[in-house]
Amino acid sequence: MTQFATATFPHFHEMLSGQDLRIPLRDGTTRRPINLDHAASTPPLRAVRVTVERFLDWYSSVHRGTGFTSQLATQAYEEARTVVGRFVGARDRQHTVIFGPNTTWALNKLARRMAFAPGDVVISTTLEHHANDLPWRQVANLVYARCDNQGRLDVAHVAELLQRYAGRARLLAVTGGSNVTGHLPDVHYLAALAHDVGAQIVVDAAQLVPHRAIDIGDLRDPAHLDYIAFSGHKLYAPYGSGALVGRRDTFAAGAPDVVGGGTVRLVTPDHVEWAEAPARDEAGTPNVVGAVALAAAVLELERIGFAAIAAHEAALTARLLERLQCISGVQVYGDKSPASAQQRLGVIPFAVADLDPRLVGAILSCDYGIAVRCGAFCAHPYVQRLIGQEAVCGSEQPSGLIRASLGLATTTADIEDFAAALTAIVGGSHRGDYLFDGAAGAYYPHDWRPDVTTAFSLGVAAASSYA
Repeated sequence: MTQFATATFPHFHEMLSGQDLRIPLRDGTTRRPINLDHAASTPPLRAVRVTVERFLDWYSSVHRGTGFTSQLATQAYEEARTVVGRFVGARDRQHTVIFGPNTTWALNKLARRMAFAPGDVVISTTLEHHANDLPWRQVANLVYARCDNQGRLDVAHVAELLQRYAGRARLLAVTGGSNVTGHLPDVHYLAALAHDVGAQIVVDAAQLVPHRAIDIGDLRDPAHLDYIAFSGHKLYAPYGSGALVGRRDTFAAGAPDVVGGGTVRLVTPDHVEWAEAPARDEAGTPNVVGAVALAAAVLELERIGFAAIAAHEAALTARLLERLQCISGVQVYGDKSPASAQQRLGVIPFAVADLDPRLVGAILSCDYGIAVRCGAFCAHPYVQRLIGQEAVCGSEQPSGLIRASLGLATTTADIEDFAAALTAIVGGSHRGDYLFDGAAGAYYPHDWRPDVTTAFSLGVAAASSYA
């Protein structure tokens, strides 16, 4: 066992909602669910849930109401902005914090607000989630920096591209942490390279901020980050809020991309005077509850401490890598070394022998109560690069990989149960028991499907179409 094993904190899972649930298995028993899908979404911290429940009694519309509850909600919303800005090192005079639903929204907003000109170039990487790829395709000429066979960013290629497009490169768009392999690029070093040729940098920090501390930096520092984007639902606050934090001067110029109430100071029949940042970019009534939840999560993670979080996850990552490499037929992609666990996130992609990843995911869920993710993880080019195979959504052919991703809720016992389940699956004890549903693009047991309505339902039958 690795040196990291003693760094786990078995009580962390008790800080999260849903840890006392029981879910049904195919054999008729129930068990506590094992969540190895933290990279997709995280459960709410109990402290966040308590804060939200306290705030809901006082919830009201913000910024223009004269009533006490409106004044209270406005104070809470702006206090949340301060907390979130401080969390990532934002400087009041240099940066603004814009609340919105998620990282995808934030990156799309930035793409529309940077006012790209014909011929401008955005340099991205083959590691990116579609959210940090597709928006740039619509506004600029996009070129990609490559990765190596282990999925690590080729920094020398980034530097080469920045030099090649010097004078035209407006932006370097890079992940802060891969949602596929857990690779952690040195974003501040990359920022210095970008700034050296007059470009700015945006970091997709959705996977980074739940696991590592981040400082956007002073604009006078060549290694500062110009923009960062992240989501509450990956930060133990799944209440529909996220944030775009970035240069105030960018959002102080030009018309907002979405207009309406809250974005203006004055409107006449022939004139519009836009509000200052961040109000200019927060059209309509905001998700006040989500902002409060996001801030509450930030405060709780800061209280726990990122050193403890990183140590906990490194220990579990190292153990999982060790266990996977002891199972015949399991192939891990990306960095396979347990010794590197402290330099990466706990996101591990793998394949199981000749089995379709979707079949493995179905067996893990229905027979063992273990949640993973299967497919290409909204990062199709990256997964294709790793496995040398085109990912085809909905195909009956094996496609993509299986991803186990760790977080605060993960325990050493979860890792051992997961390894035991994979060992049984590789042994073939479940083959032939599952059928592929082409319409759903998923496998299901031929003799059983869980009835989720027994656990939660709004009390109405799901409709197949809208009237």
